[in-house]
Amino acid sequence: MTLQLGDTVPNFTQQTTEGEIDFYAWAGNHWVVLFSHPADYTPVCTTELGSVAKLKPAFAKRDAKVIALSVDGVESHRGWIQDINETQSTTVNYPIIADVDQRVANLYGMIHPNANANVTVRTVFVIDPNKKLRLTITYPPSTGRNFSEILRVIDSLQLTDRYSVATPVDWQAGEDVVVSPAISTADAQVKFPKGVVEIKPYLRMTPQPNR
Repeated sequence: MTLQLGDTVPNFTQQTTEGEIDFYAWAGNHWVVLFSHPADYTPVCTTELGSVAKLKPAFAKRDAKVIALSVDGVESHRGWIQDINETQSTTVNYPIIADVDQRVANLYGMIHPNANANVTVRTVFVIDPNKKLRLTITYPPSTGRNFSEILRVIDSLQLTDRYSVATPVDWQAGEDVVVSPAISTADAQVKFPKGVVEIKPYLRMTPQPNR
């Protein structure tokens, strides 16, 4: 199965390090960051899982829940968590899905045969409260993921869902945003009372509306 942006992600029931979950019920009305790993006890992923544990309050601030996945079993996950906690000076505080049968991996298109037909690729899925897929990023095994970028994308998605704006290159929360091309400049000046700067008719900037 190949999931594309805007698709409704599939539900599943699976064992995790925090017990069996029904994914939809566990997600509730929250944003979700699901990130997959090829196997337990892999070095790059060890650093990532530790980083996400430290960033969990930042995700919670954005009403986002985090959950990891590997094709190994729960007991293996629990042993790996001990290593993560020790080496990364943290406490893993979110569930890791056990996907020994690769059911979730296949549901979400995480098996890429030209990479490795036996394990999941290292993909990040950002899912909104309506269970719609809003972002996917797949990383090579040698490159650690940038979870600060994932937080930045969630900030952008939540902002642009609420207002008729887009976020420009390298945007960070609090910086100016792009006015949607669907709005005329005259209407934009009413809609965005903080001001609209017209650089080109198609490129107009305004201060972030909710700051």
